[in-house]
Amino acid sequence: MDLDNLRIRVSGRARVLPEAERWLAAQGQPTPTLGGVPIAIQEPLRVAVNDNNPTFGTGTVEGDGAFAVEDVPVREVHQGLATSLEGTGLVRTLTPVYDSVFTGARPRTDVIEASVWALPEPFHDALGTTFGEPLLRGLTSDRARTLRDAGFVLGRVVDASGQPRAGVRVVPDRSELAERIFYPSSDFNGVDQVGTSSDGLFIYVHTGLDAETFRLGVEGDDTYVARNASVAPGWGFVLTLYPGRYAPAAP
Repeated sequence: MDLDNLRIRVSGRARVLPEAERWLAAQGQPTPTLGGVPIAIQEPLRVAVNDNNPTFGTGTVEGDGAFAVEDVPVREVHQGLATSLEGTGLVRTLTPVYDSVFTGARPRTDVIEASVWALPEPFHDALGTTFGEPLLRGLTSDRARTLRDAGFVLGRVVDASGQPRAGVRVVPDRSELAERIFYPSSDFNGVDQVGTSSDGLFIYVHTGLDAETFRLGVEGDDTYVARNASVAPGWGFVLTLYPGRYAPAAP
């Protein structure tokens, strides 16, 4: 197989993050529709370091959330492939759809049935309120007052059936980053560093400075393969941690 000239198809479905959807409903706010939102297939490491050519293909989300991007070249894939969503009322996010950590290589076949998550601005703002501006400013040496300005990883820990796991601690492969991982309470009234709530959510807060890449895994459970993460100011990386090598069906 000539990987230098291989082109693949990336397809799947985009939807609003389930936790955001529930929060919006509880607030009496509508869930944004994603039909017509531009979608891009990008190399997350290249995005993080502001490479001039991070995008390998573009498309548009259909009314039912489906998308398909053809002729995605794999020659320049290093860390993996991610889908970028950015539209009116949405915070820019990248969701990984192929992670080289599983194979140690570039993709060799089409990526199908990928789940891509959109993050509505009101939910992003609610997460920021959960932290509180003083904590965000302290974590970024007064460089950022919002998660978006700092750069962040918004993660979900799920089991093999795709259900969220409570009481889980997420650990980076670099010990100095551990103090930047937080767990929102299920009512989004605060954060702690003890473990996931019933939503299984965790948030890594970046410094607001240059890009960083690292891996995130689940403490004490090696069925969860540590996953690549990239982070830089201005956007969020939405990561689902699951056991095994294959993502469970989206909830």
